[in-house]
Amino acid sequence: MILGLHHTQITIPKHREKDGKAFYCGVLGLPEIDKPDSLKSRGGFWLQVGDRQVHIGTEEGFDRTQTKAHIAYQVEDIMYWRSELKDIVTIFECVPIPGFDRFEFRDPFGNRVEMIQEK
Repeated sequence: MILGLHHTQITIPKHREKDGKAFYCGVLGLPEIDKPDSLKSRGGFWLQVGDRQVHIGTEEGFDRTQTKAHIAYQVEDIMYWRSELKDIVTIFECVPIPGFDRFEFRDPFGNRVEMIQEK
């Protein structure tokens, strides 16, 4: 039986953790959490998002701009995020989903990200 979702992982290029933390912790305001010592040598960092985690791993040789795979962050004030991000990333409008407002962008590493708010 599957009980729920514990974490999801996205990747950034190796040796770009400083830039990753600047975007995810600085711009998005997500708190970094301790990564187990047994995994620290693999690079990357972990974030707390509500009661779940996002693991930012490192990986080379992958074109993140060519995939529809993405992470969606549920937000309270989508207009705030649209305003905060408009000068940092290119915002793309999404196909409408009844009951939700949403938009997408690519993070500085090419990962597809969605911001979504229930109406």
